[in-house]
Order: sequence, then structure tokens, then C-alpha cells
Amino acid sequence: MHAATAQPPLRIDAGPLPFAARTWNLDPSLTFMNHGSYGAVLQPVLDQQAAMRARMERDPVRFFKADLESLTDQSRVAVASFAHCRHTDLCMVPNATIALATIMYNVDFRPGDEVLVCDHDYSSILYELDRVCARTGAKMVKAAIPFPISGPAEVAERFLGCVTSRTRLAFIPHITSATSLVFPVAEIVAELNRRGIDVVVDAAHTPGQLQIDIQALKPTYWVGSGHKWLSAPKGTGFMYVRSDKQAGFRTLALSSRAGKIRPDRSLYMRDFDYMGTADYTPILAIPQTIQSMGELLPGGWPALMRHNHELILKGRDIVCRAMGISPPAPDTMVGSMVTLPLPEPASEFANRPTRYDDALQDQLLERHQVVAPIWRWGSDNLRVIRISAQLYNSLSDFERLAGALVEELRREKAIKATA
Repeated sequence: MHAATAQPPLRIDAGPLPFAARTWNLDPSLTFMNHGSYGAVLQPVLDQQAAMRARMERDPVRFFKADLESLTDQSRVAVASFAHCRHTDLCMVPNATIALATIMYNVDFRPGDEVLVCDHDYSSILYELDRVCARTGAKMVKAAIPFPISGPAEVAERFLGCVTSRTRLAFIPHITSATSLVFPVAEIVAELNRRGIDVVVDAAHTPGQLQIDIQALKPTYWVGSGHKWLSAPKGTGFMYVRSDKQAGFRTLALSSRAGKIRPDRSLYMRDFDYMGTADYTPILAIPQTIQSMGELLPGGWPALMRHNHELILKGRDIVCRAMGISPPAPDTMVGSMVTLPLPEPASEFANRPTRYDDALQDQLLERHQVVAPIWRWGSDNLRVIRISAQLYNSLSDFERLAGALVEELRREKAIKATA
């Protein structure tokens, strides 16, 4: 990974940035603080996707038979440049969940093999791995990593402490989804490589939050999402497979082109170029996404990521002060989003109906027009809220959230009215 360079602090104004309204299509009546789930797409990117759809419909046969491969290569090259790896080691997939499942089904697990995960892993990994282990006789080993947490050393110690002579594959998140923690993946990957253990870096939240250098990181597999912090259209994911693992690495379902001989193009690339008739335009809009997002601030992507990091730290402190709690992790483990623990509601509020995962989220939306996810995490079923910071957010958004959150927690009798 690139060494961090000291930078002067960016000026974060209390008001909205002047270009936000014309670049994103978010409902202006909402205080939207959940970029981390599904992102939000810039208008120039939507325009580019629409142009690609129009091109597809003008001549679908030419689009799928003659044009799609070269257009996909343009996206592959753009992502490879952004993530610092060879474009021939990347393939485009609809999302990170499909990529992670594809990796699992390309490993020849044997009875007794151990697959190392942690309790901060995204749930789709754990659900799919349950099926794989039931079918193959492999065993899932789950490292318990605390939250709140003191620092990254605790992650490395807990995770690597679960490695045994039977560990066949390890999954490590770069930025955790539910708890928003930046894990020390460089240290963990280096140690697993030293021990000869294959490792999957789940970097679904990384592109657009942190700088990426796959070539320096040297994972066996690496998976990223485009629709989150990269702000690409929905249905954009990418997967890196180290060159020595590509022979025999196939898609979950083989398309009608799987048997076509192409000495000029690897089977690995051909399989993932076309996985059946689908709308590939989200993937084809990725170059425009990288360009458009990189033009939002002077200084490009590094300035954008730094702005969002500094904004979320200031916003986190506003919400923590309002709730009377301390940050659950050090600043070094924060990217562009944070997760904060929430108190339990009084018993009469515990089982209210919800359209989401917790009725408090409904109340924040319906009563305050604030969008922020609330869910349960971990073996203790801890109630948490996750807050994102993107360029369209301002400090006033965090103040609005803090006020709404305190009001609703008092209504739940989760905190005292005098808090």
C-alpha cells in the first residue's frame, strides 16, 4: 500500500457544497447518510449508461457479439489503473457477493480443511460458506474481533491467532460493512502469504474510500464493489485473481461461449466477459464514473477521499457528543463511514413493526427525513447505527442526525429525557 503523506486539513463548510444538487439525483428533502449501502450515481454517469443502453438497443447483435468485449476491456483497464494491478488479472462481475461465491466454488475443499473468517465479515460470505462446508466437509473457523476496539493490532492478533495447519483459505474484510472498521489487511495478507495460505480480501467498501494497491498488497484474491464509494451504477463489481490461480478458474454458470476457442484471449477473461444475456451497461459506465468522481474536487480522488475522511471524523464527534459516548475505534480505523453503538429501547418499544431492520430507522426517516441504517451486530446482538460521509453531506447533516437521534432515543426511553 502507498505510504500516507501528510496533508493540510481541508476546509469543511457547515453548508452544502454548491455542486451537490446538480451532480447527484438524491431527494433534496432527505438528509441522506447512507452512501455505504447502495451509493448514489452522478448524472454524467447515468447519461453515459443511458447512451450505452441506446447503443445496445440500436443493434443488439453487434453489441453482444462484436462490441461488448472491447467495451468491457475499457472498464477493466480503468479499474486496473485505479486499483494498481494488471488488467488481465481482473474480471467484471455484477457484485461482490457473486465474486465471493465464485471464489468459494473454485477452491477444491476437502474434509477437514479450515476456512478462516471473522465475525465482522459480511453475512453473504458466512451464508454461502455454510453451504460450501456442508457440501465439502470443510470447516468454518470464525475469529472473534471486539467492537468497540482499541486498535488494528487487536485485529491482527485475534485473526492470525486462529490460523492452524489446516487453514486452507482465509477471508478478511478491508473495511467491515456492519462496523465500518478499516482492518490492517497489509499485515495480515503478508503473514498469510508467508505461511502459504491463500487469502481473499473483501474490499467491497474500499474503492473510493481508501487508496488501493493490489500489486503491493499481493492477495490471492481481491473483490471490490463499484456501486458503493466509487459511485458507479448498481450491478458493478470486480474480482482480482492472482495469475497462478487463473487456470481452471471458471464462472458459476458457463455461458454458450464457454467452448469457443480463442488463442488470443485467456479462458479466464473470456468466461467473465460474457456470462449470458444481461444488461452490462453498469459495468461499461465505470470509466465515466472514475473520471467524473475524480473531477469533483481539485486534487482528484485523493482529495475526495481525504475530504470524506475528515468530514466523517467531525460528524462522528458531533453525534458522539450528543449521545454522550466515546468513539468506538481510533481515527486510524476510519475511512468514510462510522458505526456507533445505540442503547436498547424500553421493553414496550422493542418489537415495533419496521420496514427496515429496526423501527428507529423508520422513525428517523418518517419524522426527520434522515436516512441512516440501524441494525443488530455480533453475538451480543448489539444495536448500532452506521453513518456515511460523501461530498454532498455537510456538518449540518450530522447535527440534524444527532438531534433527531437523541429525540427518538428519548421517545424510546432508551436514554433519559435529561441526557
